Amino acid sequence: MSRLNRRDALRALLCEREKVIVVTGLGSPAYDLASCGNEPLDFPLWGAMGGAAMVGLGLALAQPEYKVLVLTGDGEMLMGLGSLATIAAQRPSNLRIVVMDNERFGETGQQHTHTAASTDLAAVAAGCGFQHIRTIRLASELEPLRVDLHALDDLLFAVVKVSPEELPRVLPPRDGAYLTHRLRAALLGAELALEA
Repeated sequence: MSRLNRRDALRALLCEREKVIVVTGLGSPAYDLASCGNEPLDFPLWGAMGGAAMVGLGLALAQPEYKVLVLTGDGEMLMGLGSLATIAAQRPSNLRIVVMDNERFGETGQQHTHTAASTDLAAVAAGCGFQHIRTIRLASELEPLRVDLHALDDLLFAVVKVSPEELPRVLPPRDGAYLTHRLRAALLGAELALEA
């Protein structure tokens, strides 16, 4: 079965991005986002495997006027499955979680994840209480998802099935203090960020 190119899929989803905070899990999602540019509202996580969805939840609750997109991989989402129950219980209408599922642990040698066997992340999200869920397998399905990332006034979970090909790494900034300050300045203004 053919799979989508992860970077082409992400570029399609981020087209006309506007005011969207993007939190990435470690590894490929961070490299993919960096390949699209380096925006002040980008918040790549380094070394926090399993934490992207919960960081996204915190930002969504703290910044309700922004859409928050968590872009993560299947390996990381499997590590943080419990976060889906908490997120569904909180139900922030501005949070979107998109899992780029290549069915591999890309950072440790391309071993198969459980999504290559029997685990259906969309079904897990549904079981936790998410109402708006989809699995994307075709390029033609990306535009409706992009529209919903902006327009839907409810929590959204999507799995995008992507090719396991290893792409050249495009590294985002790695300094956590810098990334935190940059995001705070983008959200609050530079002067308020310094005071806080």
